[in-house]
Amino acid sequence: MARVGVAAAIGLSLAFMPGTRVQTPPPGTPPPPATQNPPVQVPVPKPFPGSGGQTPPPAKPTAPPALPAATAAATPTPPGWPTVQELGGTPVYPGAEFVDSFDAGQGQRYYLYGTNSVYGDIVLYYKNVLKAAGRELFRAPAMHQFDLGRYQEESMAYPPSVVVKDYAWNESPGYLVVKGTTEKRFKTIIQIVPK
Repeated sequence: MARVGVAAAIGLSLAFMPGTRVQTPPPGTPPPPATQNPPVQVPVPKPFPGSGGQTPPPAKPTAPPALPAATAAATPTPPGWPTVQELGGTPVYPGAEFVDSFDAGQGQRYYLYGTNSVYGDIVLYYKNVLKAAGRELFRAPAMHQFDLGRYQEESMAYPPSVVVKDYAWNESPGYLVVKGTTEKRFKTIIQIVPK
């Protein structure tokens, strides 16, 4: 392919040189028949003498790593965590820990999950799983929203969505969660408001 491009570039540069004439066939003349090159056989490589006589098997192409499955049916929900039905079938990032849930009003709840995975990886996960680009709400600190359904003002307090927020921005130690006497920090928080 590169040879064709180089040949075309050389041909064009020669055609526009001073003192050169380009011959074109008269209108209505059929183009010359295309020539077909015979197929070229590539020699099969053979092992060097004394190498054991066996050739190594060809390398198999590797598939790109698959994203974790979005179905919660594969892993059971830990006790005290929201069920798949409560989340309206919305997938939770694998490895994220349930932090808490809050009453949003009008029969809706916010569900918060924390993870120490990188913000960009979580946004990419939800782009792939939800098959939506979402929208960036803020750049600093980074915040990305994926809509799950249509907002109905008369029956909803908040649009059904997944919001991912970076709490490690500007060298922050993370979102602090205190349960009893245990403190834990998360670099990224995922907020789910189901449909």
